[in-house]
Amino acid sequence: MDTTTSYLGLRLPHPFMVGASPLTWHLDTIKRLEDAGCAAIVLHSLFEEQITMSARGRIRHMDPLEPQFAERLAPFPASHEYPQGPDEYALHLSRVKQAVKIPVIGSLNGTSAEWWLKFSSILEQAGADALELNLYEVVTDLSVPSVAIEDQLCHSVMDLKRVLKIPIAVKVSPFFAAFGNVARQLDAAGADGLVLFNRFYQPDIDIKTMTASAHVELSTSAELLLRLRWLAILYGRVRPSLAVTGGVATPTDGIKALLAGADVVQMVSAVLRHGPSYLSAMRDGLEHWMAWQKLASLSEVRGRSSLAQTADPSAFERANYIRALQSWYT
Repeated sequence: MDTTTSYLGLRLPHPFMVGASPLTWHLDTIKRLEDAGCAAIVLHSLFEEQITMSARGRIRHMDPLEPQFAERLAPFPASHEYPQGPDEYALHLSRVKQAVKIPVIGSLNGTSAEWWLKFSSILEQAGADALELNLYEVVTDLSVPSVAIEDQLCHSVMDLKRVLKIPIAVKVSPFFAAFGNVARQLDAAGADGLVLFNRFYQPDIDIKTMTASAHVELSTSAELLLRLRWLAILYGRVRPSLAVTGGVATPTDGIKALLAGADVVQMVSAVLRHGPSYLSAMRDGLEHWMAWQKLASLSEVRGRSSLAQTADPSAFERANYIRALQSWYT
């Protein structure tokens, strides 16, 4: 049975890999992931704010030591609170590459390519097999139009493609008015992969202090449906590899993602819950299902339930929305 897949031009023995997370902070844990059968890893993210603070002592061009900026920058962690600074991150990547045989993908999290151009080259030189850009920003300025955000996103990719030889995956949010068009723009900009989707960690409100408070929960299968929909819409219609992240908690979830069109399944929450050995359980579950369905290779699975393959495209469009609501009454 052939479970091999390709992601960002990297040949993998199966589609289950670990996404950017604390799981990759320590070399010992990464070795355990490899021993458990992990196909590839994305290192935890290095934040743009860490790079600019280390290089210029500023965050978003503001000096945290200046009184007028102190309150605005107070929510950001201090440099010592991050697991690694920029230089330590590059060294960690290099050590990981020397210690394991599976592909290692670096991760940069930010809003622009202003400081990424130089540091992305450092990660390439450190041995990264690819780079994942986590473009995470909640725009609170009501005067900023969506087209400005999309242009910034695409230009960041184009700028990086001009200086890097390694593949680039873009981890994106679903919160665009026309996400399909954004995916096509990223394709045209040269992105080698799309990672669906970034999880926005929404702040809760503490009613005792009447302030916003950080609130993080591991993902569940309930988050998968949005990702399945867009995987199925994009499969076969854009060039970049497709990765799913968020909402894959069981082997069944992984199979659904592959049927929708994913090339790989990035896992974090399930591995944090169950340990590295759960990656083997995911692969076993896929193989047992393929044997039951009499499918010999993953190529027979991928995209089988996508928009391109279905006889009923409306299942992913407005008709499905209306049917779902009406089914409540029948």
